[in-house]
Amino acid sequence: MAQLDQVTELKQYLAQFAPQVRGRLLAELERLHALGGSDPRIEQLMEVLRAEIRGNGQQGPERIGDPARFFFQPLEPVLIDGAPEHANSGQIARGSLGPIWSLLSAELLSTMAREYVTNVNTVILNRPEAEKLAATFQKKALGYLDGTLRSSEGSAMVRAGLRLYTSSPAIFDDLVKIFTVFRVNEALVKFGNVLAPKITKLDGRALADVQRHLKALKTANADAVPFGLTIVARRLVTPWQLIHLATRAVESKAPAAIAATPYALAVSMVLDQLDEKQRLLRVALNNNRITIAKGILREIYAIEGTVKAQIELADSNWAIRLRDTMAAVTAALDAEVERSRTTVGNLTHVLTSSDLRPAQSLKERLAQAVEKGRTMIAELLPA
Repeated sequence: MAQLDQVTELKQYLAQFAPQVRGRLLAELERLHALGGSDPRIEQLMEVLRAEIRGNGQQGPERIGDPARFFFQPLEPVLIDGAPEHANSGQIARGSLGPIWSLLSAELLSTMAREYVTNVNTVILNRPEAEKLAATFQKKALGYLDGTLRSSEGSAMVRAGLRLYTSSPAIFDDLVKIFTVFRVNEALVKFGNVLAPKITKLDGRALADVQRHLKALKTANADAVPFGLTIVARRLVTPWQLIHLATRAVESKAPAAIAATPYALAVSMVLDQLDEKQRLLRVALNNNRITIAKGILREIYAIEGTVKAQIELADSNWAIRLRDTMAAVTAALDAEVERSRTTVGNLTHVLTSSDLRPAQSLKERLAQAVEKGRTMIAELLPA
């Protein structure tokens, strides 16, 4: 009964705000949740907001209309659904588009945006004409932003404008990346057209072809390369084979030698994939989706094994990232096993099966045992 009263009070409080404000609040909460927050009160607030938005006939937080979709269309090959804080230099968060469109259309380019929206809506059924109008507006917006962001005052003004629509500083980075994609779009489209639509294995002839196309892309515009790598990863049946672009470019497995290759960024991007899998694993476990978690865990171990096989990590920055991510995976699994023991007893958990993970070396098993021992001792000692 008390919980129903809380929900009622919450609905009454949220009803004071305009639908756009509620949508923006939900977008912010979902962004924070994607960063790892799991507060039950926040989750309850999100559920109430979603119910309110559905009840008012809204499509969801920060949804953009057709004119905005045409405007952002060139970004589609590099958009991700995660939080903007998790987007690397070759990715743009889909959730950033709403706040950025609001900034452009309401604050920075209101007159031009209003004219663009009116014109697109009149030709909405004529897709080529709508795309032509969008390309024209992209050029106008690019010209304005290029001039504005060159000065510290202009950048500060844009950041302040974004704060009206989001609390995430990372959306400014996405704004910069959006206009980089607009600037190099012709090169990216050409790259996407010559790249194989599906790459089963990044090896041999397939690897040589991708390297050749990436070299042409880099020659056309070096700023396009991170986005080109994202496009390659999406064409791969096994996305973490992207690492081959860096590791197969030299004879050595030493981190310094690999870091000096033209596409060394591919290593960091594969570690980004691992980070994303770790976050998805945590979400699956929190929602008791054990079968899904099992599949994610198998991929996590496959990425870990690939990185270790390709690079002699030693104490490199890549090694530190890999250790930190795998420690987070281990912590999530330990918490799940402990939770399982309290509900079903001391049974072997399916996620601890040795079948999921390739055989570890004796050195790795000893290091893992020592780390667990240290953790247990630290928990026993008084604070």
